[in-house]
Amino acid sequence: MPPNAASLIDRQGLSVLLRQLQAQGYEVIGPCRRDGALVYDRIAGLDDLPAGWTADLEAGRYRLRERDDAALFGYVVGPNSAKNFLNPARQTVFWMRRVGDELQFSEPEPPRPLAILGIRACDLAAIAIQDQVFLQGAQVDQHYAVRRENALLIAVNCNEPGGTCFCVSMGTGPRASQGHDLALTELLDDQRHAFLVEVGSARGRDLLAALPGQPATEDDAAQAEAQMCRAAGRMGRQMETEGIQQLLYDNPEHPRWNDVAERCLACTNCTMVCPTCFCHQVKDDSTLDGSGAERVREWDSCFSTEFSYMHGGAVRQSVRSRYRQWLTHKLAAWIDQFGSSGCVGCGRCITWCPTGIDLTEEIRAMRAQAAPAAPGVEEIKPS
Repeated sequence: MPPNAASLIDRQGLSVLLRQLQAQGYEVIGPCRRDGALVYDRIAGLDDLPAGWTADLEAGRYRLRERDDAALFGYVVGPNSAKNFLNPARQTVFWMRRVGDELQFSEPEPPRPLAILGIRACDLAAIAIQDQVFLQGAQVDQHYAVRRENALLIAVNCNEPGGTCFCVSMGTGPRASQGHDLALTELLDDQRHAFLVEVGSARGRDLLAALPGQPATEDDAAQAEAQMCRAAGRMGRQMETEGIQQLLYDNPEHPRWNDVAERCLACTNCTMVCPTCFCHQVKDDSTLDGSGAERVREWDSCFSTEFSYMHGGAVRQSVRSRYRQWLTHKLAAWIDQFGSSGCVGCGRCITWCPTGIDLTEEIRAMRAQAAPAAPGVEEIKPS
């Protein structure tokens, strides 16, 4: 088989792949229907996948819906992402206990390697951003590094965008173009239920070589491409990104910030479901009798008052200032800091906002009433 040739497998081939991953010691993560949502969680086999299910998404609304076919990957992204497994919401750094006059320290056992099935292109882009934050700076985050290094990523090209998706606007989808080991495209019609498999790495090539299948034809590739083209034309949202940095930098006092602050609950939902947000805090929990303690790392959010606390009080005391900080960092300052936008267009922050705040609408409204730059005034970017 040529190095980058695509293959075609059926449901049995996909089942063999899952068994193969488990036999190699991977903890397999995949989409499943749980607690009224389609989420990524540990799966044992093909029967755990959400066959025939999808979801309807709108601002502040998520509802499961049965499909009229048996598609395994015909769903829209749910509330969690690969971040929940590569950078868990809560993880122990170390334990300490007192034994006589000595203090003994211990660390958690290294986690099992992960194989994550069903990742969409937007989430692959989010993983690349988290890699940059945790692996490519002056200090490497070892807790993230060990999970990321051992993770095997099996993407699924999107053919079912949701009402809040806008990955095309952000240039991150619907095709998985990089960062994966294997990429699947589900081909389902009256004649067959198959999966076009493309290789993204040497590990992926080795996995594919052991699967029962056959070389994909030009017609198979054309059908897969047509599905992705249709998906690209059915995005539920759009966001104009041209000049977005300057738009936000030039409008720190725009009246739209007041409007959104009246609706925002500062509940932190948007940052919790965002696949790129990386802020966290470290705290120590001790036993009541003083015999031991645990240091833990937990996700944090710039929407909490305590997040900006410095001696004397919080810097950002109003909801207005916290939302402005989040959106300006995500869509503008992030580019200065990391060289890319902090948004991948997955739409989760829109879907899971209790009051339906839509960042694409906020940007659209701000553009419509943007304040002109004052002549002769030097640009000042927020730190």
